[in-house]
Amino acid sequence: MSSVEFTAALKQTATRVAGFMDATLPPPDNVIAQGMRYAVLNGGKRLRAFLVMESSALHGITQEIADPVAAAIECLHAYSLIHDDLPCMDDDDLRRGLPTVHIKWDEATAVLVGDALQAQAFQYLTEVSASQSAIVRLVSSLATASGALGMVGGQAMDIAAETADVPLTLPEITALQEMKTGALIRWSTEAGAILAGADTAPLQAYAEALGLAFQIHDDILDIEGDAKAAGKRLRKDEDAGKATFVSLLGLEGAKDRARDLIVEACGALTPYGDAAENLRQVARYTIMRTT
Repeated sequence: MSSVEFTAALKQTATRVAGFMDATLPPPDNVIAQGMRYAVLNGGKRLRAFLVMESSALHGITQEIADPVAAAIECLHAYSLIHDDLPCMDDDDLRRGLPTVHIKWDEATAVLVGDALQAQAFQYLTEVSASQSAIVRLVSSLATASGALGMVGGQAMDIAAETADVPLTLPEITALQEMKTGALIRWSTEAGAILAGADTAPLQAYAEALGLAFQIHDDILDIEGDAKAAGKRLRKDEDAGKATFVSLLGLEGAKDRARDLIVEACGALTPYGDAAENLRQVARYTIMRTT
C-alpha cells in the first residue's frame, strides 16, 4: 500500500466512524449532548479508531462488529482531551483549531461532557456483537488502560512533574508516557485480537513501540510544529521548562529514537506477513505526521 492509499484508507475510516457516532450518540437536544457531539465529531485523525479497525480486519472481524469498538476509543480519547484542556490542567483555548469545550461553554459543562463521553465509551462496548467473554475483556482492559494504572495515572504523574524539584529522568518519562499516551494506543491495537479470542502478544509489542514513538514525535512537533496547522498552542513544555524526550535526548537524538522504535514496531508484525501492511503504514505515518 502506497502512502497515498494509506492516507485514503485513514480518511475512509475516519468518515465511517464519525458517521457511526453521529447516528448513535444522544441527539443534540441538551447542552451535554451538544457538547459531546462538538468534542467528538469535530475532526481529528481517528488514529486509534483506525488501529481498532485494522487489528479487527487482521483477525477476520467485520467492520460492522468493530464500529462500536472504534467509537468507544474515540469517545474515551475525546473525554481525555476535554479534561486535559481545562484550566486546572493544561489550560488550552484551542483544540483542532476550534474553541475548547470549556471556552465554548464553561468549565462545569466541559467536566460533565467529558464524563458523559467516558460513560458513552463503555456503553458502546456493551453493544458489540461478540461473545460475552470478549465484551467483558474489552470493558475490563479499557478501564485499566484509561484509569489509575493507565492514562489517568500518567496524567497525574505529568502534572506532578511540573512542580517537582528535580526534572524527570528518561526512564521516568518513558514510564509516564507508556501510561498517559501508550495505554490507549495499546488497547486500540489489541482490540481486534480480543474480539477474535486470539493471542495479543505480537500486537502488544507493536503497540508499545508505536505508542512511545508517537509521544516522542509529539515532543518533536512541540518544537518544530506549526501552531496553525496543529490547531492548538505549541511549545508549552519548553516554555514551562519540563523535561521531555527532546530535552533529554536532543532533537536529533529524539528523531533517531523514534525511527528505531518504528523499526521495532514493524518487526513485531512479522507473524502476520503482508496482512499487517496497513499497521506498518500507521507506524511510518506516526513519525511523518505534521499534527
